Amino acid sequence: MPAALCVGNFRLLWVARTISLLGSWLLVVAVPAYVLQLSGSLVATGLTLAAEFLAPVLLGPVAGVLVDRWDRRHVMLISDVCRAVAIGLLLFAREPGDLWIVYLALFVESVGTVLFRPAAQAHTPAVVGTGSLLSSANSLNALTDGTVRLVGAPLGGVLFGLAGFTTLVWVDVASYLVSGAAILMTTRLPSGRLERGGGIRVVLAELGEGMTFLRGERTASALLLVTTLFLAGNASLTALLVPFGVRELGGSVQTGLVMSALGVGFLLGAPVIRILVDRVQPGYLLCASLTATAIGFLLLFASRSMLSAVLAAVVIGVFGSMALVTAQTTVQRVTPNEVLGRISAAFFTGEAIATFLGALAGPAIAQSSSLAAAAYVACAATLLSGVLSLVLVPRRPTLSQTAEPPVDGGHRSRKGGCLAAVGS
Repeated sequence: MPAALCVGNFRLLWVARTISLLGSWLLVVAVPAYVLQLSGSLVATGLTLAAEFLAPVLLGPVAGVLVDRWDRRHVMLISDVCRAVAIGLLLFAREPGDLWIVYLALFVESVGTVLFRPAAQAHTPAVVGTGSLLSSANSLNALTDGTVRLVGAPLGGVLFGLAGFTTLVWVDVASYLVSGAAILMTTRLPSGRLERGGGIRVVLAELGEGMTFLRGERTASALLLVTTLFLAGNASLTALLVPFGVRELGGSVQTGLVMSALGVGFLLGAPVIRILVDRVQPGYLLCASLTATAIGFLLLFASRSMLSAVLAAVVIGVFGSMALVTAQTTVQRVTPNEVLGRISAAFFTGEAIATFLGALAGPAIAQSSSLAAAAYVACAATLLSGVLSLVLVPRRPTLSQTAEPPVDGGHRSRKGGCLAAVGS
């Protein structure tokens, strides 16, 4: 069993994240396919991805301040309830004139996500510490992502054809409610940071503190630039993946299989990154991972057979997951926990801006030129992000070169050969 699962609070957090993620992945193919079915428009389909990332663009920085001020358990619980209600709105979209309901539902869901994600990312090192348990937790999450991609995307594609869109919506609603129940079962960690008073001036001042830290921390600021550029290229191709799969590979089931292959790549990449992230300089690891990901993008959108598309997707999954885990773990290690919510939110805001612009740019380039042209642009952006990671990310001692930092999650004892959370 991965070491991080020996910590009871992390187990519950992992269960919550896994269940809600599975519900969401059942709709990854279904929502854009449903919009394409209703509208027949590539642009309308791309707007489903753009709508999901509009809330982080608008609210991301403020969300980070709230995450650092409030009980992160409460933030995650409220977020899950908000997302369950939002997804339920999709049940009312039944004809082309109802597409605005789809975009509204995705926007409201993303309001919950923009709070949940930085809360979960900031809560993880508070629970497991910043040593080897943190890399264990992050690699386990990557492994989970791969498993969910492997199961969720093709299952969603099949259920979309067999059971219909409405059934998938109800399953996703239920997944958010189960996730909230798991979060509710975790124990509250004591902190003087939580639920402080203050008005808008205090919020803005604390936001400024986070941005000051980010500007002064070279590693975090470099990783923000690198990941934002990479995710812009990734989003432009993600927005085209469902139309590409439907038109070039044969339909929603084939598209689900390609996304499943991405999940296989995540599964293969997780144990590799678990070893490398503590031993290899982040800049070197990111450069190699992003270069290989760019090659995978190019091969995928040049594919005209399922075999070549699946192999390319596996490559993207392996090296794309390695890049994301490397960046996340490094940021968590260089950032004090009292500002980690704000810094995590800054990264999610950068991701949202990049994804929003990429989701608009990819379909626009493809529609005005070709899918190949959009793929070339995205690959160039990914390659550039790899070069920047090599040049800008400072070298620092790896965990294998230093004494391992103490686990600061607290309230753990030796039991049954692993670290177990007392009372969790």
